[in-house]
Amino acid sequence: MNLEDLNNLDPNNIGAWPVPVKAAVIVIVCIIVLLLGYFLNIQGQQEKLEKAKRTELQLKTDFESKQSQAASLDKYKAQMKEMEESFGAMLRQLPSKTEVEELLIDISQTGLASGIEFQLFKPQGEQHIEFYAEFPISMKLTGTYHQFGDFVSGVAALPRIVTLHNIGISPGKDKNGKLMMEVMAKTYRYLDENEISGVQQKGKKGRGKK
Repeated sequence: MNLEDLNNLDPNNIGAWPVPVKAAVIVIVCIIVLLLGYFLNIQGQQEKLEKAKRTELQLKTDFESKQSQAASLDKYKAQMKEMEESFGAMLRQLPSKTEVEELLIDISQTGLASGIEFQLFKPQGEQHIEFYAEFPISMKLTGTYHQFGDFVSGVAALPRIVTLHNIGISPGKDKNGKLMMEVMAKTYRYLDENEISGVQQKGKKGRGKK
């Protein structure tokens, strides 16, 4: 069969076409149907399958993570208990309202025991921060390096928490060789439930104004 024979085929009388031509047409139609089926159905199914595989992998990862967390639950509970005990121990180092005055006396006596002289010992206004109150004290002291060192060590050894800030040392005004130290000491106390509630209410009002 040549090209002229193909041109003489009658499309309205397919049954009269030669067998090879019919077979070729059937093959072409099948290929077209398969391609259409792939693009219209199979490709979409493959995309869904890939999506399902990704979802399965993510779920598997989440499951393994949660399984690991569940296996470590007892460990986390033990750590939480340890943290609570540590926090409780630190909280007990904060004086109550009635003990702050005694602590101020302890700081003053620590300075005197170190041989330094107080030029200024001025408690500032108390500041409430979340569950505790900060109580700063401005101090000016005269003494030697050794005496200042004893004072700092003595303050660190107090049973209550006292921190020292903004330490500045300069030559003293007199000529006896002593130095001047300016320092801000801060002690802290825990707030009672009513005070904590007041701090929280104040915070809410401040956020409301914004």
